[in-house]
Amino acid sequence: MLEVKELTVNYGSCTVVDRMSFHVSEGQWLMIVGPNGAGKSTVLSAVTQGVAYTGTVSLLGQDVKRISAAQRAREVGVLAQNHFVGYEFTVEEVVRLGRYAYSSKLFSGRKDEDEQAVEKALELTGMEALRDQSVLKLSGGELQRTFLAQVFAQNPKLLLLDEPTNHLDLVYQKQVFELIAQWVKQPGRAVVSVVHDLSLAKAFGSDALLMSRGGLVAEGSVDEVLRPEHLDPVYDMDVCAWMREMLSQWDDKEKEMAICQIPE
Repeated sequence: MLEVKELTVNYGSCTVVDRMSFHVSEGQWLMIVGPNGAGKSTVLSAVTQGVAYTGTVSLLGQDVKRISAAQRAREVGVLAQNHFVGYEFTVEEVVRLGRYAYSSKLFSGRKDEDEQAVEKALELTGMEALRDQSVLKLSGGELQRTFLAQVFAQNPKLLLLDEPTNHLDLVYQKQVFELIAQWVKQPGRAVVSVVHDLSLAKAFGSDALLMSRGGLVAEGSVDEVLRPEHLDPVYDMDVCAWMREMLSQWDDKEKEMAICQIPE
């Protein structure tokens, strides 16, 4: 579905992505992980034609540079971590913008197919009850689910996520990732995510790509990539030991009962 070969991005004399190659097939959820400054988000920017690069990026067998913007919008959906809204659009109006790529004219009328896509997206994300609410009055989690619904209405084949839950509370992180996990199970779809949280990568990803200083360190299944021999040199620490230490804080059953109030 997506194939990247020898991708290189330079900012002046600084190489931020160095000859990266990888591919994503139908049904995969590829997690791009690595420390700050590794070049993770720049890879996504190159795929969406947001930065200049050398190498090739192919989508469904076609060079992305030769695909029209309208066609890319039908094939690729993007969900960022921040959304700066300064307009009084309602939730439904924002979601409906996801169908713009399918409109033949600027002011073309609504089609049954568009209506069904919008309704399904609102239902999937649990935003039906807030469809008439101004997006300026939404919580962070509600706003992110609104833009996720917009992407669902767009009905792309490839979904690109750049730290989509980085600033969200745990409950919204869980909601967003579970919704995407459900979405990617449908035929003809794939997901690429940039994430910092290795636990989220391990819980939801099928595959992973570990980056460091613009280069590829390891690629393969999540379990193959997120191993000490790959992670420890990149993060300069014993990653698994740290994760186990964090988990141990919840191992005391009495402490867990007191904090979480979980019944026996």
